[in-house]
Amino acid sequence: MGKITVETCEIEGLKVITPAVFGDNRGYFMETYHYEDYKAAGIDQVFVQDNQSSSVKGVLRGLHFQINYPQDKLVRVLAGEVFDVAVDLRPGSATYGKWYGVTLSAENKKQFFIPKNFAHGFLVLSDYAEFAYKCTDFYHPNDEGGILWSDPEIGIEWPIPEGMELVMSDKDKKWEGLSAFTKKYR
Repeated sequence: MGKITVETCEIEGLKVITPAVFGDNRGYFMETYHYEDYKAAGIDQVFVQDNQSSSVKGVLRGLHFQINYPQDKLVRVLAGEVFDVAVDLRPGSATYGKWYGVTLSAENKKQFFIPKNFAHGFLVLSDYAEFAYKCTDFYHPNDEGGILWSDPEIGIEWPIPEGMELVMSDKDKKWEGLSAFTKKYR
């Protein structure tokens, strides 16, 4: 019991995980994390903090990262549906500045593993979504960084339906683009 299927992505290190789900007329059961299964899949991290958020349709959070205390993240959706994105910020990476996106939902039960030194963000596609993630380092409020969600240099293809109004924090509207990040931190 508890086996997972792991898909690698075009960007090295990113992984989409689909857990085995065991259902019957009562509902379902699944292991959302099992250290040995994840270790066998190349995800050998110690997670020290779990976070959960809720958001309404049109909320766009990101693109966030920790500057001096980078975190690996294992993210999933408990209710609703989001389009989840990671942007490679690893120094010297062949895919630096490239992005990958995946739809995560309560229905598909997929998880997304995002290594250290990636910016992360998501867009809520359903009326409501609950988002949960495990982190390998603690959140340090004074260590927060970000990149503008709409930076044309990165070119994320957000699936924004016609008529959807985006809801963002003031800071997420003001982050600079990849070039400014590169000059500042690389």
